Amino acid sequence: MTKNKKQLPLIEKVEITAVAAEGKSIARLDDGVVFVPYVVPGDVVDLQVKKKKSNYMEAVCVKIHKYSDLRATPFCHHFGVCGGCKWQCLKYEEQLRAKQQQVYDNLTRIGKIELPEFMPILGSRKTKEYRNKLEFGFSNKRWLTEEEVRQDVNYDVKDAVGFHITGAYDKILDIEDCGLMDNLQNRIRNEIRRYALEKGLVFYDLRENRGLLRSMMMRNSNTGEFMLLIQFRIETEQEREQAMQFLEHLSITFPEVTSLLYVDNHKANDTFADQKVHCYKGTDYIYETMEDLKFKVGPKSFYQTNTEQAYELYSIARSFAALTGKELVYDLYTGTGTIANFVAKQARQVIGIEYVPEAIEDAKVNSEINGISNTLFYAGDMKDVLNSDFISEHGRPDVIITDPPRAGMHQSVIDVMLMAAPERIVYVSCNPATQARDLQALDAEYKVAAVQPVDMFPHTQHVENVVLLKKR
Repeated sequence: MTKNKKQLPLIEKVEITAVAAEGKSIARLDDGVVFVPYVVPGDVVDLQVKKKKSNYMEAVCVKIHKYSDLRATPFCHHFGVCGGCKWQCLKYEEQLRAKQQQVYDNLTRIGKIELPEFMPILGSRKTKEYRNKLEFGFSNKRWLTEEEVRQDVNYDVKDAVGFHITGAYDKILDIEDCGLMDNLQNRIRNEIRRYALEKGLVFYDLRENRGLLRSMMMRNSNTGEFMLLIQFRIETEQEREQAMQFLEHLSITFPEVTSLLYVDNHKANDTFADQKVHCYKGTDYIYETMEDLKFKVGPKSFYQTNTEQAYELYSIARSFAALTGKELVYDLYTGTGTIANFVAKQARQVIGIEYVPEAIEDAKVNSEINGISNTLFYAGDMKDVLNSDFISEHGRPDVIITDPPRAGMHQSVIDVMLMAAPERIVYVSCNPATQARDLQALDAEYKVAAVQPVDMFPHTQHVENVVLLKKR
């Protein structure tokens, strides 16, 4: 072991032993553990420590002496810098094994409740081009890779369109090729960069909150439709003219885009939920299909990002609900009503609750266009809407389906669920850690009857999990 200039150690020829949280792996030493990205169990490596705490260290791999049999060849040449798909170097079957273990560890260590045998994780049929939505940012401060910095080259082009770099909020890694979505997004993004540089369009400066080109969002669907939304910050009539010429160029160059939209956003951040969306060409929505249902997806709509796996996820939730046509179902955190409408044919009535008013309007539209008449939707904060008065008015649910955000459910929501006392609860979660906490709070009245992990996001550490709870 030697020291670098910052007095942080270089650890030589250490074996990586396991997968850890946040897409990292770990090496175990006598004085603690080391967390390392972009390595896999079985690798023998040299590690340069970047951060040292009392009981753990964070490091980067600087040399690989032995490659693990669990290694896979990354398919993206941005791998290791982008940070979006940290597990590309790990064989997919090992990714699934790690995610299954992640769910098990969270539910046993945090939940500390009686559990049945877990069902094997359901892997994704597609491990590339599986996303239906991607977002890219523009920046006049392009992120330089370590190799570019070492070469000490004076780069004339400082503009970039791509992904934000973790820990450097104003820097963008220029992306040439992303394999997570249909290749049309690569052609569009690269043409946008070419056109913008040729025409001298100003890329956004996040620190100064100025610049014409801010961000872009792309969505595709299993109906073959494609949505492109560009966010501008338009200050002058000249910039407005530039923006309109830019959109016209895109509409001519990419006739595949059926929904071409734009936002003029002057806020300090790129969120546009509170901004007016303008339709330049085509419709202001696209459709997704699931079985015999159509779902209208707008620029502000939430829809599961992996369309094919969303069907599998919702099918599991519907199966766990075991509906016979007689049940009153509450669908909590209903979003645009996808689950509610998906299970409606098997229920007497489905009532969906969601915080975002626009999403509830989408949910109502989705019921209407599918001829579904046994759904009701309400907008508002879950802990405020779901109370004893609400249940008195609408009736006690036979089944509750809940699909909360990563933070899980508020204790008051759990309290009302316990008071409502449905026969079954189906808990869909994108965060098994907070799910485990909530299961513990429900454990006095409900027993976990089934656990089904689902992989929605290959090459990342994220995992969905569906749990069936039955009244004791």
